[in-house]
Amino acid sequence: MAASLKAALFLGGYFLLPFFVGALLLVWGIKKRGERPPVEFILRRGPGETLRRKIAEMDENMPMRLILVALLPLVVGWLVLFAAGKLGTSCSLAGLILAGLILLLGMASTGFWSYRYFRKRRNYLLGYLGERAVAEELEPLLREGYHVFHDIPVDKVEGSFNLDHVVVGPTGLFAIETKTRRKGRAREGFEDHKVFYDGRELIWPWAEDTHGLKQAQNEADWLTKWVKQLTGIEIAAKPILALPGWWVETRALGPISVQNAKNLPANIRGKGVRVLDEEQIDLIARQLNARCRDVKD
Repeated sequence: MAASLKAALFLGGYFLLPFFVGALLLVWGIKKRGERPPVEFILRRGPGETLRRKIAEMDENMPMRLILVALLPLVVGWLVLFAAGKLGTSCSLAGLILAGLILLLGMASTGFWSYRYFRKRRNYLLGYLGERAVAEELEPLLREGYHVFHDIPVDKVEGSFNLDHVVVGPTGLFAIETKTRRKGRAREGFEDHKVFYDGRELIWPWAEDTHGLKQAQNEADWLTKWVKQLTGIEIAAKPILALPGWWVETRALGPISVQNAKNLPANIRGKGVRVLDEEQIDLIARQLNARCRDVKD
C-alpha cells in the first residue's frame, strides 16, 4: 500500500510539477514586465460563434472528464479488491467478481460517454461549417450597401437563442436560420441531394418534416419587435431558412423562404425595390453591431 502510494505521488509530481512551475514563471514574468493588451478587444461575433464556443468548451473539458469516467471505476474496483483482501480469503472471490463487474461497467460507461461526446462534437462541427458556408455566400452583399451580422445572441430573459445571420440593406431586413443536415439513403423515387418545400413542410429524400421552419419564423418575429422597440422603425423581418449543400426546389410559396446558400444574395436583392433608406439602414445596423459585439477570447 505504501509503495503504491509513493509511486502514485512520484508519477503525479513528475507530470504535474513542471506544468505548475511553468505557469508560475509565466505569471511572474507578466507581472514583472507589466504586460497587458494595448486595448480591451471586444470583437463582433463571427459566423457560428455559439457553436465555436461549444466545441472549444467540449475540447477543453474532454481530457479531465474522460479521465474521471475511466479512472473512477478503476479506483473503486481496486478499493473493493483491497477491502476483500483485508476481510480474508472467504471474501476474496466475491471481491474479485464485484471488482470485475465494476470494471466492466466502467468500460461500458466510458465507451457510451465517448460515443455521445464524439457524436455531439461532430454535429456541432457540421453546424459550424454550415454557418461559415452561408456567411461566405452573403459576403458579396457587403459591397452593395448591405450590412451582415452573424450569431446574434438573445439573452435568457428573452428566450436564450441566437440568430444565425441577419442582413439589413436597401431591400429590407432578413433573419436567416441555417440548418445543415447530412445526406443519407434516399427513398425510392427521390434523389439524395434534393429537398422540396411545398409551403408547409420540407420533403427530404428520407422523410417529411418541418425542422427549422417555425424557428425561422419565430426569430424573424423577435427581430421585427426588437428593431421596432429600439429604433421605432416598422419593418417586418423576412424569415429565410438556409440549407447549405442541398438543391432546394420550391413547389409552393409559403411564409418562409427556403433557399440553398448560394441563392441567398439573389433572394435578398429580390427585384431591387428599396424599402429602407440609408439613415434607417445605419440606425438598425448600429443596434445590431452593439448587440453582437462581445467576443473577448
